[in-house]
Amino acid sequence: MSELNNKVLCRAEDDLIRCWWGHEPPDYRRYHDKEWGFPVADDIRLFEKICLEGFQSGLSWLTILRKRDNFRDAFAGFDFNRVAAFDDKDVAILLQNAGIIRHRGKIEATINNAQRALEIVDEFGSLAKYVWSWEPDTREPGIGKNDNNAPAPTITRTSQLLSKDLKKRGWKFFGPTTAYAFMQAMGLVNDHLEGCAIRERAAQARREFIPPQ
Repeated sequence: MSELNNKVLCRAEDDLIRCWWGHEPPDYRRYHDKEWGFPVADDIRLFEKICLEGFQSGLSWLTILRKRDNFRDAFAGFDFNRVAAFDDKDVAILLQNAGIIRHRGKIEATINNAQRALEIVDEFGSLAKYVWSWEPDTREPGIGKNDNNAPAPTITRTSQLLSKDLKKRGWKFFGPTTAYAFMQAMGLVNDHLEGCAIRERAAQARREFIPPQ
């Protein structure tokens, strides 16, 4: 690996320049190249990402990424229509599942959020329609503690408002930092860095993407 731009960009052995965090290990590289920043309009994938971002709180994304298949098995593929019906017995089973993060608060939040997702679908027609109504019109500056010198924001005005709105609707484990990480991952913003080989691919995907109406 050769480092570029003060460790913000990295060139790997395949000669592609990537955002520094997407270079290695391979789990990160696949996620960086194929998923992160590409627009998503599927309700199940959007709900999955909201939940996994909540489980990540206090942990590394790599930990969650490597357990993602286990989470999918445990939470009915993140079909919120099914997860919303989970009860205390299901919580007890999940707390014994070593393949996921066995945190009662996060497990119960996932069930709660599935119920809240159903309410959003009733109001907006789909979770995707609600989520994409929060796409910023322009690039927003970061307002997080260390965002002035960071290559990408951690909190923006929109992520604050999105988090606040979902909290008002009863969602849990979705603060403004989590909200912005969700926006980055699901393609509401393109934070692949200038010079990253994937940045234009994500931009092209967004140009071809039609947000749900």
